[in-house]
Amino acid sequence: MTTTEFGAIDVFRSYSDELLSLWNARLTASGAAGDFRNKTGQLKGQTKELLRLMADATQSGQMDNLHTEAWKPVRSFLDQLSDERARQGYSSSQTATFVFSLKEPLHTVLRREIQDPARFASALWEVNELIDKLGLLTIESFQNSREQVIVRQQEEMLELSTPVVKLWDGILALPMIGTLDSARTQVVMESLLQRIVETGSAIAIIDITGVPTVDTLVAQHLLKTVTAIRLMGADCIISGVRPQIAQTIVHLGVNLQGISTKATLADALAVALERTGRSITTHAAK
Repeated sequence: MTTTEFGAIDVFRSYSDELLSLWNARLTASGAAGDFRNKTGQLKGQTKELLRLMADATQSGQMDNLHTEAWKPVRSFLDQLSDERARQGYSSSQTATFVFSLKEPLHTVLRREIQDPARFASALWEVNELIDKLGLLTIESFQNSREQVIVRQQEEMLELSTPVVKLWDGILALPMIGTLDSARTQVVMESLLQRIVETGSAIAIIDITGVPTVDTLVAQHLLKTVTAIRLMGADCIISGVRPQIAQTIVHLGVNLQGISTKATLADALAVALERTGRSITTHAAK
C-alpha cells in the first residue's frame, strides 16, 4: 500500500497483527497483564477480539460515530468487559486504560507509514478521537455496572442486617440494629411477612434495642410494619423501648395506642408465650 492511499481506517485493516503485538507488549509493560484477576490468556484474548471487532467496524468507513449499527459489536464487547471488571473489583481507570493503551501502538504504525506531516496529523487526530470515545464509553459502562453491583451489595447487606429469628413455635423476632430508613423498612416488612407466611406464626416481636434514635420518620416506619403484620393476621410486640426512646415518642406525639411495647426482648417473649397459651416456670436446683 502506498503512503498516498494509507489512512487512519487502514491501520486496523492492514496492521492488526502488529497492533496486537504492540498492544499486548504495552499492557505487559504497564503490569496489567500480570494482574492476578486475569485468567491465563484472558487479556490477550480480549485484545485480539476487540481489534477484530474494530477492524470489522471500520469497514463501514465511519470512525466518528460509534452509535451506528456497524459499531454495535464493539459497544457490546466493551459493555461486557466493563461489567466483568466491575464485578472483579477493577477501578474505572484500570478498565479505561485497557482501551487507552491502544493509542501508542496506533501512533507507532501511523508515524512509520505516513510521511506527510499534514496527513499524519489528520490520521492521528482520527484515531485519538476514536480511542477517546471508546475509552469514555468504557468508563460509562463500567460506572453503570459498578452502580448495579453496589445496589446488589446494599440489598444483600440489608437482608443480612434484618434477620428474622424463630424464638418459639408461632413466635418470630426481628432484632433491629442501626438506622431505620424507608429502604430498610421495605426489606424488613418483606422479610418478616414472608417468614410469617412460611411459619404460620401468630406473633412477631420487633426489637429496637439496637436502634440508636427514634424520630417521627422511624416511628412511622414502625407503624407501617406493625400494620402490615396485623393485616397478615398476626400480632406484633415492640421491645427495646428504652426511657430515652419512650420520651422521644411522647415528645413527637406519635400514637402507639393499641401496640404492645416492652422494655426488653425477654419481657416481650414472656408476653408472647402467655398469649399463645404457654408459660415459663423455673425449678429449684436439687
